Amino acid sequence: MPGPAYQYETVTVTVLDGHVAHVEMNRPKQGNAFNTQLWDDYRRAFEDIAADANVRAVVLTGAGKFFTVGLDIKDPKQAATLMGDGGVAPDPARKAYQIRNLILKLQDTFTAMERCPQPVIACGHSAIIGAGVDLMCAADVRFCAKDAWFSIKEVDIGMAADVGTLQRIQHCIGNASLVRELAYTARRMESAEALSCGFVSRVFGTREDMFAGALATARLIASKSPVAVAGTKHQLLYARGRPVEEGLHHMAVWNAGFLQTEDMGKAALASISKQDMPAFSKL
Repeated sequence: MPGPAYQYETVTVTVLDGHVAHVEMNRPKQGNAFNTQLWDDYRRAFEDIAADANVRAVVLTGAGKFFTVGLDIKDPKQAATLMGDGGVAPDPARKAYQIRNLILKLQDTFTAMERCPQPVIACGHSAIIGAGVDLMCAADVRFCAKDAWFSIKEVDIGMAADVGTLQRIQHCIGNASLVRELAYTARRMESAEALSCGFVSRVFGTREDMFAGALATARLIASKSPVAVAGTKHQLLYARGRPVEEGLHHMAVWNAGFLQTEDMGKAALASISKQDMPAFSKL
């Protein structure tokens, strides 16, 4: 069965050899700012990838000078809805209902990437602002170039970040004081600090080196059993914020079925004989 067409206006998806998909935000003239179209395209891209059994790992980048400058406040449709002036009656309850629905839709954009069974390696460079931090927090692996800097910018436009940063970053950085400092001040966190606090796992000198490193990592992930990788991602997400005992119980139920995969025999034989990973069936 052929895979998805992967045709979008503001996102480019290329399936590379080694079962790796390269996803690139492609609004470079606008700094990859998230307008209505990019929100929709981004979510649909990861929904399509989730359904593509030929893809086992994803590398995410941003085209142009900036990774993303965050929310596109110049998008008139988006601005009108966020201000509660999107065509509904001037009633506070109805405005709140409309704004809530939009926020939930935007939140689902990055949740779609998080619930995608394939691990996602986000590669940030230069400015990573607002929604860009939301995006990075929802990725499985975070790399950045040396010139990267991060800002939870929402307080500077009079709002609390509402698309996932405040809920996820506390699981990405183990320093509650630093998390609050960044969220309250909107100050820049440079790449060296992002590495030292654990927000990113690797910093590269150039964007080219970063992409090469991410691609090598993605291909290594894709060489493993897709059953094992998808199960590992699912369990890591399930265990987040839950008691250890509950996570262990869920793990036992999960592996009661998934230990029966043919992949275990193939992988074990390759390990014992010190051979390369075998070819695994699609998920």
